[in-house]
Amino acid sequence: MGKIVILTGAGISAESGLGTFRDAGGLWAQHRIEDVATPEGFARNPALVHEFYNARRVQAAKALPNAAHKALARLQGDWPDEVVIVTQNVDNLHETGGAERVVHMHGTLGGALCAACDHRWAAPPEMAVDEPCPVCKAPTARPDVVWFGEMPYDMDTIYDHLASASVFAAIGTSGQVYPAAAFVHEARMSGAETIELNLKPSTGASGFDKVVLGPATETVPHWVDGLLGAR
Repeated sequence: MGKIVILTGAGISAESGLGTFRDAGGLWAQHRIEDVATPEGFARNPALVHEFYNARRVQAAKALPNAAHKALARLQGDWPDEVVIVTQNVDNLHETGGAERVVHMHGTLGGALCAACDHRWAAPPEMAVDEPCPVCKAPTARPDVVWFGEMPYDMDTIYDHLASASVFAAIGTSGQVYPAAAFVHEARMSGAETIELNLKPSTGASGFDKVVLGPATETVPHWVDGLLGAR
Protein backbone atom coordinates (compact mmCIF):
# COMPACT_ATOMS: atom_id res chain seq x y z
CA MET A 1 0.00 0.00 0.00
CA GLY A 2 2.95 2.32 0.59
CA LYS A 3 4.25 4.70 3.23
CA ILE A 4 2.14 7.69 4.27
CA VAL A 5 3.90 10.82 5.51
CA ILE A 6 1.72 13.41 7.22
CA LEU A 7 2.72 16.98 8.09
CA THR A 8 0.55 18.67 10.70
CA GLY A 9 0.43 22.32 11.68
CA ALA A 10 -1.36 24.52 14.17
CA GLY A 11 -4.70 24.03 12.43
CA ILE A 12 -5.05 20.47 13.69
CA SER A 13 -4.72 21.59 17.32
CA ALA A 14 -6.82 24.74 17.01
CA GLU A 15 -10.03 22.78 17.61
CA SER A 16 -8.52 21.55 20.88
CA GLY A 17 -8.25 25.16 22.03
CA LEU A 18 -4.64 25.83 21.04
CA GLY A 19 -4.70 28.86 18.78
CA THR A 20 -2.20 29.67 16.04
CA PHE A 21 0.05 32.71 16.24
CA ARG A 22 -2.15 34.31 13.59
CA ASP A 23 -5.28 34.11 15.75
CA ALA A 24 -6.56 37.32 17.31
CA GLY A 25 -6.91 37.39 21.08
CA GLY A 26 -4.63 34.44 21.83
CA LEU A 27 -1.26 34.28 23.56
CA TRP A 28 0.61 35.09 20.38
CA ALA A 29 -1.45 38.24 19.82
CA GLN A 30 -0.13 39.68 23.08
CA HIS A 31 3.53 39.55 22.03
CA ARG A 32 5.77 40.21 19.06
CA ILE A 33 7.26 37.06 17.59
CA GLU A 34 10.66 38.74 17.69
CA ASP A 35 10.37 39.07 21.47
CA VAL A 36 9.27 35.57 22.43
CA ALA A 37 10.23 33.22 19.60
CA THR A 38 13.77 34.12 18.55
CA PRO A 39 17.20 33.54 20.11
CA GLU A 40 17.68 37.30 20.12
CA GLY A 41 14.48 37.81 22.07
CA PHE A 42 15.59 35.27 24.65
CA ALA A 43 18.96 37.00 24.98
CA ARG A 44 17.27 40.39 25.51
CA ASN A 45 14.57 39.32 27.94
CA PRO A 46 14.70 35.68 29.10
CA ALA A 47 12.13 36.37 31.82
CA LEU A 48 9.53 37.38 29.23
CA VAL A 49 10.26 34.32 27.10
CA HIS A 50 9.96 31.95 30.06
CA GLU A 51 6.72 33.64 31.12
CA PHE A 52 5.31 33.18 27.62
CA TYR A 53 6.24 29.50 27.37
CA ASN A 54 5.12 28.79 30.93
CA ALA A 55 1.70 30.09 29.89
CA ARG A 56 1.74 27.97 26.72
CA ARG A 57 2.73 24.92 28.76
CA VAL A 58 -0.23 25.43 31.11
CA GLN A 59 -2.58 25.94 28.17
CA ALA A 60 -1.33 22.83 26.36
CA ALA A 61 -1.61 20.69 29.50
CA LYS A 62 -5.35 21.42 29.63
CA ALA A 63 -5.97 20.59 25.97
CA LEU A 64 -7.39 17.26 24.85
CA PRO A 65 -6.80 15.49 21.54
CA ASN A 66 -9.60 15.93 19.06
CA ALA A 67 -11.11 13.68 16.39
CA ALA A 68 -8.38 14.56 13.90
CA HIS A 69 -5.56 13.50 16.24
CA LYS A 70 -7.38 10.28 17.05
CA ALA A 71 -8.06 9.53 13.38
CA LEU A 72 -4.35 9.79 12.53
CA ALA A 73 -3.51 7.47 15.43
CA ARG A 74 -6.07 5.01 14.07
CA LEU A 75 -4.47 5.27 10.63
CA GLN A 76 -1.08 4.44 12.15
CA GLY A 77 -2.54 1.41 13.86
CA ASP A 78 -4.56 0.03 10.95
CA TRP A 79 -2.57 0.92 7.83
CA PRO A 80 -0.48 -2.07 6.66
CA ASP A 81 2.59 0.05 5.92
CA GLU A 82 4.41 2.84 7.74
CA VAL A 83 2.59 6.04 8.69
CA VAL A 84 4.90 8.83 9.82
CA ILE A 85 3.53 11.97 11.47
CA VAL A 86 5.78 15.03 11.23
CA THR A 87 4.40 17.93 13.25
CA GLN A 88 5.23 21.60 13.45
CA ASN A 89 3.29 21.71 16.72
CA VAL A 90 4.99 21.74 20.11
CA ASP A 91 2.06 20.18 21.98
CA ASN A 92 1.75 16.44 22.66
CA LEU A 93 -1.80 15.97 21.37
CA HIS A 94 -0.76 13.44 18.74
CA GLU A 95 0.75 11.25 21.45
CA THR A 96 -2.15 11.64 23.88
CA GLY A 97 -4.46 10.84 20.97
CA GLY A 98 -2.72 7.50 20.54
CA ALA A 99 -0.04 8.16 17.90
CA GLU A 100 3.37 6.58 18.38
CA ARG A 101 5.66 7.64 15.55
CA VAL A 102 5.73 11.43 15.76
CA VAL A 103 8.61 13.63 14.61
CA HIS A 104 8.51 16.99 16.43
CA MET A 105 10.45 19.17 14.02
CA HIS A 106 9.93 22.26 16.20
CA GLY A 107 10.56 20.60 19.57
CA THR A 108 8.08 20.28 22.42
CA LEU A 109 6.72 22.39 25.25
CA GLY A 110 7.42 19.48 27.56
CA GLY A 111 11.16 19.70 27.00
CA ALA A 112 13.96 21.85 28.36
CA LEU A 113 17.26 22.50 26.59
CA CYS A 114 20.59 23.70 27.92
CA ALA A 115 21.89 26.49 25.71
CA ALA A 116 25.42 25.73 26.90
CA CYS A 117 25.81 21.95 26.46
CA ASP A 118 22.65 20.96 24.49
CA HIS A 119 21.47 18.55 27.19
CA ARG A 120 17.71 17.91 27.10
CA TRP A 121 15.38 16.98 29.93
CA ALA A 122 11.71 17.13 30.89
CA ALA A 123 10.69 20.71 31.55
CA PRO A 124 9.08 21.56 34.90
CA PRO A 125 5.64 23.19 34.76
CA GLU A 126 7.36 26.55 35.21
CA MET A 127 10.83 27.45 34.03
CA ALA A 128 12.69 30.47 35.35
CA VAL A 129 15.63 32.66 34.44
CA ASP A 130 18.98 31.19 35.50
CA GLU A 131 17.50 27.72 35.88
CA PRO A 132 20.51 25.36 35.95
CA CYS A 133 21.17 22.49 33.59
CA PRO A 134 21.11 19.20 35.53
CA VAL A 135 24.29 18.07 33.75
CA CYS A 136 26.65 21.03 33.31
CA LYS A 137 24.96 23.24 35.94
CA ALA A 138 25.10 26.27 33.64
CA PRO A 139 22.18 28.68 34.31
CA THR A 140 21.16 28.62 30.66
CA ALA A 141 18.01 26.48 30.49
CA ARG A 142 15.53 27.38 27.75
CA PRO A 143 12.42 25.78 26.29
CA ASP A 144 13.28 22.96 23.87
CA VAL A 145 11.43 24.57 21.00
CA VAL A 146 12.76 25.72 17.65
CA TRP A 147 12.58 29.48 17.30
CA PHE A 148 12.50 31.56 14.14
CA GLY A 149 15.98 31.62 12.66
CA GLU A 150 16.89 28.18 14.06
CA MET A 151 17.13 24.90 12.14
CA PRO A 152 14.23 22.49 12.74
CA TYR A 153 15.02 19.11 14.24
CA ASP A 154 15.43 15.79 12.41
CA MET A 155 15.51 17.26 8.90
CA ASP A 156 17.60 14.42 7.43
CA THR A 157 15.13 11.87 8.80
CA ILE A 158 12.17 13.86 7.45
CA TYR A 159 13.67 14.12 3.96
CA ASP A 160 14.36 10.38 3.96
CA HIS A 161 10.70 9.73 4.77
CA LEU A 162 9.53 12.14 2.05
CA ALA A 163 11.76 10.40 -0.50
CA SER A 164 10.07 7.05 0.18
CA ALA A 165 6.47 8.25 0.61
CA SER A 166 3.61 6.97 -1.51
CA VAL A 167 1.22 9.53 -0.04
CA PHE A 168 2.02 12.94 1.48
CA ALA A 169 -0.66 14.87 3.38
CA ALA A 170 -0.43 18.33 4.92
CA ILE A 171 -3.03 19.08 7.58
CA GLY A 172 -3.71 22.47 9.12
CA THR A 173 -0.60 24.19 7.79
CA SER A 174 -0.28 27.75 6.50
CA GLY A 175 2.28 26.94 3.82
CA GLN A 176 4.24 30.05 4.81
CA VAL A 177 7.04 28.60 6.94
CA TYR A 178 10.04 26.92 5.36
CA PRO A 179 11.41 24.30 5.16
CA ALA A 180 8.04 22.62 5.88
CA ALA A 181 6.34 24.58 3.09
CA ALA A 182 8.58 22.80 0.57
CA PHE A 183 7.80 19.26 1.76
CA VAL A 184 5.05 18.85 -0.83
CA HIS A 185 7.55 19.50 -3.61
CA GLU A 186 10.01 16.99 -2.14
CA ALA A 187 7.26 14.37 -1.97
CA ARG A 188 6.01 15.05 -5.49
CA MET A 189 9.52 14.70 -6.90
CA SER A 190 9.58 11.22 -5.37
CA GLY A 191 6.28 10.31 -7.02
CA ALA A 192 3.99 10.63 -3.99
CA GLU A 193 0.30 11.43 -4.24
CA THR A 194 -0.23 14.72 -2.36
CA ILE A 195 -3.23 16.11 -0.51
CA GLU A 196 -3.85 19.17 1.63
CA LEU A 197 -6.56 19.18 4.31
CA ASN A 198 -7.10 22.68 5.62
CA LEU A 199 -9.68 25.16 6.82
CA LYS A 200 -8.78 27.34 3.83
CA PRO A 201 -6.22 26.92 1.04
CA SER A 202 -2.65 27.41 2.17
CA THR A 203 -0.14 29.58 0.36
CA GLY A 204 1.16 26.48 -1.38
CA ALA A 205 -2.17 24.79 -2.10
CA SER A 206 -1.58 24.84 -5.87
CA GLY A 207 1.30 22.41 -5.38
CA PHE A 208 -0.97 19.60 -4.14
CA ASP A 209 -2.81 17.06 -6.27
CA LYS A 210 -5.93 17.52 -4.16
CA VAL A 211 -7.14 20.08 -1.61
CA VAL A 212 -9.94 19.30 0.85
CA LEU A 213 -11.34 22.22 2.84
CA GLY A 214 -13.10 22.14 6.19
CA PRO A 215 -12.46 21.69 9.92
CA ALA A 216 -9.78 19.10 10.66
CA THR A 217 -12.13 17.24 13.00
CA GLU A 218 -14.35 16.55 9.99
CA THR A 219 -11.99 16.25 7.03
CA VAL A 220 -9.27 14.12 8.65
CA PRO A 221 -11.52 11.30 9.97
CA HIS A 222 -13.30 11.21 6.59
CA TRP A 223 -9.96 11.00 4.74
CA VAL A 224 -8.73 8.23 7.06
CA ASP A 225 -11.97 6.30 6.64
CA GLY A 226 -11.53 6.52 2.87
CA LEU A 227 -7.95 5.26 3.00
CA LEU A 228 -8.73 2.34 5.30
CA GLY A 229 -11.88 1.44 3.40
CA ALA A 230 -9.97 1.34 0.11
CA ARG A 231 -7.38 -1.20 1.27
